[in-house]
Amino acid sequence: MSDPEPSEAEMKLAIMGAAGRMGQALTRAVHEMPGCVVAGGTERKGAQAIGADMGEIAGLGPIGVTITDDVLTLMTKVDGIIDFTAPEASLEFAELSAQARIVHVIGTTGFSSEQEQQLQAAARHATIIKAGNMSLGVNLLVALTRQVAQILDESFDIEIVEMHHRHKVDAPSGTALMLGQAAAKGRGIDLERRSVRVRDGLIGPRKTGDIGFATLRGGNVVGDHSVIFAGEGERIELTHKAHDRQIFARGAVKAALWGRGRPPGLYSMADVLGI
Repeated sequence: MSDPEPSEAEMKLAIMGAAGRMGQALTRAVHEMPGCVVAGGTERKGAQAIGADMGEIAGLGPIGVTITDDVLTLMTKVDGIIDFTAPEASLEFAELSAQARIVHVIGTTGFSSEQEQQLQAAARHATIIKAGNMSLGVNLLVALTRQVAQILDESFDIEIVEMHHRHKVDAPSGTALMLGQAAAKGRGIDLERRSVRVRDGLIGPRKTGDIGFATLRGGNVVGDHSVIFAGEGERIELTHKAHDRQIFARGAVKAALWGRGRPPGLYSMADVLGI
């Protein structure tokens, strides 16, 4: 038995990449959260999930909404989309969202500098909310990282350590880069010029003021992130550990609801949370 038709007050949301693990988590989050309704979902052309009921895919039972590969038609029927796919797909969705004047929540990571500029261009006409991590806890960690980096001088070295499941394809994670940017802003430095992504062999002593990244992959780890401020005789560590993808899904849905009616622009979770 399908769910009743959504009321006008409910925000109609579509999930891009609906059959994946994150897509399923997003479907559950939208279905459970007041103020919105699952109005559609997409998968790549030829995907086995095309035509399947989104509720059944997500473990909810039938909800009467099926997965499609017709993105253009879907865009005309919804108020917003939530997108944890791949950079190339997200850029395509951003252009379509701009044309449709709908909210686009992006949790995709791994964008190049050029792709980031393309998103900024699309945000002139679309309401885009983009974050490397949608959880409340991580965004508080980002705010704290910036504050601590601003207070402590360069006698405290900054290292960012992250671990994710074996299937993650980009490194460092989007969250690690968010933390790096926060630390760099706190210090008043350019992360691109001062980040160290790889250490191997006889590399010499650590340069004062650099921000180091260490990437770990294995098992089914949802996401662990630590920012280490290492000084002489003392060390400060800020850590967040995610145990359930639903924290990211719930944050993304809250972002979509927040974005409804907002003017075009490129927003972050800091905007959504007011931090």
